[in-house]
Amino acid sequence: MSTTTILKLQLPTDPLWVKNVVESNIEEILTDHAYCEQKAASNAITLIIQNPNYPDLVQEMALLVQEEMDHFKRVHDIIIARGYNLGKERKDDYVGELYKFIKPGGARHTQMIDRLLFSAMIEARSCERFKVLSENINDAELSAFYHELMISEAGHYTMFLKLAKKYAGNIDVDARWKEFLAYEAEVVKNYGKRETIHG
Repeated sequence: MSTTTILKLQLPTDPLWVKNVVESNIEEILTDHAYCEQKAASNAITLIIQNPNYPDLVQEMALLVQEEMDHFKRVHDIIIARGYNLGKERKDDYVGELYKFIKPGGARHTQMIDRLLFSAMIEARSCERFKVLSENINDAELSAFYHELMISEAGHYTMFLKLAKKYAGNIDVDARWKEFLAYEAEVVKNYGKRETIHG
């Protein structure tokens, strides 16, 4: 069973993205990846700030911040070791488009569930991209690194979905998740062509 099937993603990444785009833009990919890890940590911090009255969520997010920043440092270590520079932050248009699917306004609880599902979706796609990278990149160090991170992202994806279901209340999380998946499938059609993790 493919990772795309397990994650329920509707559109797989073309492996040619690695050969045609990634391998000739390693520095760009690593810089973008580093900032993806930093943004994942920032997202977890935002969830803590917005939902301090959910102890389990706060604990999970605190651990996630530590892990994401460790990943950031590990990517940066690779950047330095290869004689590259981190470079400036890249705007993540994919994440920006996903964010538009979070329902504006409404109850704070509804916002929290949507934010958790939004986070799960990013982790799912990152997991899928890391798998494609690990299996297709002609670079032993990065292949092993992305395989390790693929497993980590799968755990994050599961954690966000579990939290959404735990705190769902009267929200049908499964139905909302299917809506997210359908929306993401339309969004991701325009990506997988650039030298960024989600691009």
